[in-house]
Amino acid sequence: MLKLHFAPNSRAGRIVWLLEELQLPYEINKMAFHPKDLKSDEHRARHPLGRVPVLDDGDVTIFESGAIVEYILARHKNGGLKPEPDAPVYPAYLQWFHYCEGMVMPPVNTIVVQTVLLPPDRRDETALAQAQRLLAKALQPVNDALEGKDYLIGDFSGADIMLGHACFMSNRLGCVSDDMIHLKAYVARITDRPAFNTAITMQ
Repeated sequence: MLKLHFAPNSRAGRIVWLLEELQLPYEINKMAFHPKDLKSDEHRARHPLGRVPVLDDGDVTIFESGAIVEYILARHKNGGLKPEPDAPVYPAYLQWFHYCEGMVMPPVNTIVVQTVLLPPDRRDETALAQAQRLLAKALQPVNDALEGKDYLIGDFSGADIMLGHACFMSNRLGCVSDDMIHLKAYVARITDRPAFNTAITMQ
């Protein structure tokens, strides 16, 4: 059985969401989002930097949420939630799948650090404002691409697991403006999915 090493309010939520969407059996090792768990010798043996998610599948241990999504889709669902390479939407699938970590999550990470993780006396308002501007710029193409579509490539896919989760986080941080109407509607559609709600209630 698949085993997911998980901590709340992390990218590990993406993997729970995917496993629930695919209705695959799995178990959870739920850890605190705290160095006592994540930086323990036991967890560093799974991930050298003490991060989550990490997935165990028999003799295989794999980390990085995007890599885990690709692994699960390739080995456990025969390409489900992923278009064939010769499909017209395949380039868009790849683009939005990787746009998440390349463009959206770096400013999200900075915003979380500057508003949640650092104590008030160590926060940098200049760094926060810059990250908020970068995130707004990064989200605008996503909003534009969603015009006339329910999901990023039309049908729900692994790209939505990746980028959709990041858009949800951006909205929760108050960084999706009301004029991004397509993105707002997209986040609402995601949050209505039962599998997503199961994943988020574990946070």
